[in-house]
Amino acid sequence: MHLTCFHTGSTLCTALISVIFCQPCKGILLFGPPGTGKTLMAKALATEAGANFISITGSTLTSKWFGDAEKLTKALFSFASKLAPVIIFVDEVDSLLGARGGAFEHEATRRMRNEFMAAWDGLRTKDSQRILILGATNRPFDLDDAVIRRLPRRIYVDLPDAENRIKILRIFLAQENLEPEFHFEKLAEATEGYSGSDLKNLCIAAAYRPVQELLEEEKKGDSNDVVPVLRPLNLDDFIQSKAKVGASVAYDATSQNELRKWNEQYGEGGSRRKSPFGF
Repeated sequence: MHLTCFHTGSTLCTALISVIFCQPCKGILLFGPPGTGKTLMAKALATEAGANFISITGSTLTSKWFGDAEKLTKALFSFASKLAPVIIFVDEVDSLLGARGGAFEHEATRRMRNEFMAAWDGLRTKDSQRILILGATNRPFDLDDAVIRRLPRRIYVDLPDAENRIKILRIFLAQENLEPEFHFEKLAEATEGYSGSDLKNLCIAAAYRPVQELLEEEKKGDSNDVVPVLRPLNLDDFIQSKAKVGASVAYDATSQNELRKWNEQYGEGGSRRKSPFGF
């Protein structure tokens, strides 16, 4: 499955809900470039599914005291079993469940990861307790092989295409004063390679331009006691703002190429080619 949408619609949520609660699946991985809405998608999914939502990060389960990390992990899964149906969302899952055996891996971290995966396996013996591990990352190739095996559904959330950029821009600019017949299509074409987060920052920067012009007029004293009025936003405001807010990820960047290769081999809909990655 290959998604290119920043704003999660009801159709997507319905499809993922079916995957979670109607099929024997204990883990889903959302991976893709930063700023494409993976975290927002997870929150929307929990809301649409009517499930409880637990969000954790690496710092949630780590402790300087020996043995505390394993206790926290056990407590997490015990708490989740009482809240079922529940979605345990692990943001930046690669930082929590990265590859084991590195030269700088701490013993406590390794023990915590082992305990987490052991508890994760224990979910399979309790099918009546609907618990899902939902991970999000922009570096899936840093995940431990054992973690990848426990995430059978791996969904690539790519940068939005032109059609989805139009939808995103309409959402961000719904409350803004735009000039009549504003050309969303031209703006979408001009923002090729922008993520949803980049588009939000671009809209904010463009919205400041009429305000800045008004402030400059007040400094010059040209108002003549006339109540100042902000002019509508036009396409040129966004084109000029592109010089300040560019795309955060280049299409041909090394990380992007690695994500596409990983999706080809491990993601849903990939060719499963056994080719060397080189990273």
